[in-house]
Amino acid sequence: MFGGKRYGSRQPNPREQQVIELVAQGLKNREVADAIGTTEHVVKNYLRIIYDKLGLWNRVELALWYEARKQESLAHA
Repeated sequence: MFGGKRYGSRQPNPREQQVIELVAQGLKNREVADAIGTTEHVVKNYLRIIYDKLGLWNRVELALWYEARKQESLAHA
């Protein structure tokens, strides 16, 4: 599933990566916004961009994508 063509090939920028990490930890949009010092509306926009970049549909898929990348990093370290 994670190695297939379904996922986009563009990489998240550092700010988007920060949003991904917080969402993967289970934070709600409001909590993510507070953590990075922005509004919930901006977080929703980040998530739309992230989903588009990665070819994902929702935060569950995003969390799974993040965990898979984290495991790949550990395996190659």
